[in-house]
Amino acid sequence: MPPLKTKKKLVAGAALIAVVGAFAADILVTTVPEHEGEVLKGYLDPVGIPTKCYGDTYDVVVGQKYTPEECLRSLEKQLIAHAKPVLACVPELEGHPEQLAASVSLAYNIGTSAFCKSSIARNFRAGNWYSACAGFSAWNKAGGKILKGLVRRRADERAICETNLPTGRAK
Repeated sequence: MPPLKTKKKLVAGAALIAVVGAFAADILVTTVPEHEGEVLKGYLDPVGIPTKCYGDTYDVVVGQKYTPEECLRSLEKQLIAHAKPVLACVPELEGHPEQLAASVSLAYNIGTSAFCKSSIARNFRAGNWYSACAGFSAWNKAGGKILKGLVRRRADERAICETNLPTGRAK
């Protein structure tokens, strides 16, 4: 089942804001649903992963219906669940909302383990901010195939990441 277009404006909750900050939280609740879409029923994604709501793959029952409120709570819970490990493996992202939001969005899609082991994370840790952001473009495949939706998503994440890049090396 393809994702539906998200048209409503979602508002970040206090728990997400406490983890990533208000600006990064606003970016996340705008961009992740835009790319994931809202599907109010559990389904199998293009590579067969059980998915619900805004791309949430946790505790999914294929065929079960979900309310918009359940999906919003699920989105926030999963963004937090992805943001904490991203910040733990790349503490240099603290105080850099655009790069943090782009990284959490990527991790939401590829998993925190893959993100933390990636050249993107290594480049952020080394202070190579531009190289880290450029690395987003490589993550455009699912099931070994380049997907147009992932190409668009990575271009958007890269553009967010390249906004207000720190000059010099990260601290």
